[in-house]
Amino acid sequence: MTHRTAAAPPPSGTPRASLEVPASVVAALLLPAAADATEDQLRGARCIWCEDGPLQAATAVDLGEQRSPAGSWFPRACQRCTAAWAHRGLFEHAPMCEQCTDDASRCEVGLILYRLIRQGPRP
Repeated sequence: MTHRTAAAPPPSGTPRASLEVPASVVAALLLPAAADATEDQLRGARCIWCEDGPLQAATAVDLGEQRSPAGSWFPRACQRCTAAWAHRGLFEHAPMCEQCTDDASRCEVGLILYRLIRQGPRP
């Protein structure tokens, strides 16, 4: 059985396509500051949260170009960290979002955070 807001998981062993996250959702993920990241994290070679890497294009979560006073950076994350931070983000977002409290199926941020949680690795 699949949930109507989440894509069915791919068959075991199938690489997943690179995931891209809209800027509105990246804000809910609470990225670390660019000043606290290593060079590999800034260019997306290693996970922005756990430094796992090198990340594979087929499984990394692309968090898009970010801007800081020092310039642009391109964070990516492993699926495990993305799911964990999406869970935290959804926990913070949903109670404060009028749309989530009225009808969660209409909130793009909430739905994408939920999908990121579902696409994380299974124990």
